[in-house]
Amino acid sequence: MAEQRQRALSTSGEALYEILALEKGATHDEIKKSYRKLALKYHPDKNPDNPEAAEKFKEINNAHATLTDLSKRNIYDKYGSLGLYVAEQFGEENVNTYFMLSSWWAKGLFAVCGLLTGCYLCCCLCCCFNCCCGKCKPKAPEGEQQEFCVSPEDLEEQIKNDMERDGETPIMLQPTNVSEKTQLIGDSHRSYCTES
Repeated sequence: MAEQRQRALSTSGEALYEILALEKGATHDEIKKSYRKLALKYHPDKNPDNPEAAEKFKEINNAHATLTDLSKRNIYDKYGSLGLYVAEQFGEENVNTYFMLSSWWAKGLFAVCGLLTGCYLCCCLCCCFNCCCGKCKPKAPEGEQQEFCVSPEDLEEQIKNDMERDGETPIMLQPTNVSEKTQLIGDSHRSYCTES
């Protein structure tokens, strides 16, 4: 099982080409031609009594599917089957980032930062405190008012006080006898006079 897992996650990127009896870097037409030839040879309908042919047919189909998909083929050519595994786990767009962060120099840089700061938590807290909490926050230019936050409750209370001071009282409750047939204008007849 461990040997099969190691073989499945190689980084050489040649096994799928070998399954199709091709050299690495074969063209799309060569892949297609070789696939058709091998698929006919190992098809389960042509080899009903041979279970090895069915397994070989599955491998041929898998190799063809991977090598004809341009993005998967690029990942496979660069990182091998380990790259395909990483693409399945983290997405095709994150494969390069994964391998960059798992390189020896990235791990070394991470270790050096830890040694220089004493611990990673202190470094992170120091950066957050200085930048986010205001110690290193840029000052507002002179003459401009600084922005400040007001809670919604205080803002509502301020609006209510302003309206009461102006003589307007806000409507706090809906009428209780409202129905769909309630008329907005009463039954009294209104007249408008215009003097010209």
